[in-house]
Amino acid sequence: MANVIDNETIEYVGILAKLELNEEEKAKARTDMEKMLDYIDKMGELDTSNVEAMTHVFPNENVFREDVVTNGNDRDNILSNAPEERDGMFAVPKTFS
Repeated sequence: MANVIDNETIEYVGILAKLELNEEEKAKARTDMEKMLDYIDKMGELDTSNVEAMTHVFPNENVFREDVVTNGNDRDNILSNAPEERDGMFAVPKTFS
């Protein structure tokens, strides 16, 4: 294995992840992390010189729509659901004095 994780790194990752690991779990985590890093290194060996860079796997198109108000001037209907209404607005209890 080219990547070696030391005990200090395992302790630090455990603190960041808020994990309390015993020695057996730390050894397993160290082995798993080393394997992951080795795999990432292996992927770095791939020839990607003829691969076009992309931001998404699928084609992404703008899905913007016109900003049109469809339920505008319906104050009376909206206020009909209010427990209390005053001057065309919702009346709410006073929250501070």
